[in-house]
Amino acid sequence: MTGTRPGVIKRLWQDAPWLTGAFVLALACTLFFAGRFVAGAIYWADPAHRDVPPAPWMTPRFVAHSWRLPPDMVADTLALTHDGTGGRITLGQLAADRGVPVEVLIAELEAAIALHREVHP
Repeated sequence: MTGTRPGVIKRLWQDAPWLTGAFVLALACTLFFAGRFVAGAIYWADPAHRDVPPAPWMTPRFVAHSWRLPPDMVADTLALTHDGTGGRITLGQLAADRGVPVEVLIAELEAAIALHREVHP
């Protein structure tokens, strides 16, 4: 009698293929985003990724995460505008676009970080 009963997945697929496919897709998306969440939590929990000195390769978002700063404060300090493209520009690219040395942007950012840390220890 073992070969006469179809498997649960096969039966679900036969009874409701669209619903089964949607469920599998939802499950795959859930696993993907859960994995991204866990990887991000592990990465930022590592003390080596906290208070990393600003460097030309860093994005403003990375600086905000590393120093635990409000993203708007970093954006205001660097005079960034939200153009809606979601582009990730590095500090080096931002300095090149503005025609200033990257050290100037980094110095401004470090001064803003120091001021923020004084006000919010």
